[in-house]
Amino acid sequence: MPEQHHEAAASPLVGVSYVMPVLNDASHVRAAVESILEQDYAGPVEVLIALGPSIDGTAELVADLAARDARVRVLENEVGSTPSGLNIGIRAAQFPVVVRVDSHSMLPVDYARVAVGVLERTGADNVGGIMDARGETPFEQAVALAYTTKVGLGGSAFHVGGAEGPAETVYLGVFRRAALERVGLFDETIKRGQDWELNRRLRETGGTVWFTPELAVTYRPRSSVERLARQMFSTGLWRGELARRFPSANGIRYFIPPAMVVGVTLGLILGIIGLVQAAMGATPWLLLGFLVPAAYLLFVVVATLAYARVRGAAVAWRFLVVLPCIHVSWGVGFVLGYLSLTSNIAKHTGR
Repeated sequence: MPEQHHEAAASPLVGVSYVMPVLNDASHVRAAVESILEQDYAGPVEVLIALGPSIDGTAELVADLAARDARVRVLENEVGSTPSGLNIGIRAAQFPVVVRVDSHSMLPVDYARVAVGVLERTGADNVGGIMDARGETPFEQAVALAYTTKVGLGGSAFHVGGAEGPAETVYLGVFRRAALERVGLFDETIKRGQDWELNRRLRETGGTVWFTPELAVTYRPRSSVERLARQMFSTGLWRGELARRFPSANGIRYFIPPAMVVGVTLGLILGIIGLVQAAMGATPWLLLGFLVPAAYLLFVVVATLAYARVRGAAVAWRFLVVLPCIHVSWGVGFVLGYLSLTSNIAKHTGR
């Protein structure tokens, strides 16, 4: 009797639950959801939209998306915050892999397929990649440039790229749901920086957070100085709060913007006192304080020439505004958060 050979059956792909908190983001959410529905992942998927109390038409828009595709479900997020929305989505998830999605993000078509493959290959609890900021207007392009250069947000791998491997944190994240449940999901008292804090707990409990440049998510940056300043102030505020709560888990890069803010402020104060000295006929040696803000302004100009000049004048002159906006807003927020000088930190969500 001839020997029979049987091909091994392909193991079914693991199910994936996409979780997206949304609040007042009618201008971006449709494109974000469509980028999920266009994924080439062949396994079962669901899209869970945790909708906060919105007044700009977002509720009607996501209801329409759910009516058009059975994979989309809308969940009520009465609190409206990002971590509460994430936890609502995770608790409702049917599948063992949870993909965090932001309404400002656009996933590449192979995102889930690549991420699940990396999860299986590395055994990590969380896999993430690069926040690939892309702007449409000259201002947004200047913000995107600041995000993706070391002079802007400090040079983390998920902003500027780097080698694959274990990381402190990553952008968004593709998680094993069991790992999220192991550490108690996101801390809902932390309105910004909750990713970093969750990844800290994953690592402390023996898990691995894995960065891979194979995953690059298109991110739409803020469109005005006011919105950017509000976002950066809130981010810095919560970064300062987290630095105070977890002092041993912070790199030196987090303290550079607040040190700059303190140094420039002191330099300006001393320089002004030096002007008073000069007016009174005394030796105005405190005018040397102006060297500190002058040095920072020189840094901004050199950075603009190095990074933004090739993008054209429209982007370059906006970069001159964007860079100090990021540094000062973030740095002031950090100081206030670190010293607990804000009356109600929970209201600062960066929206």
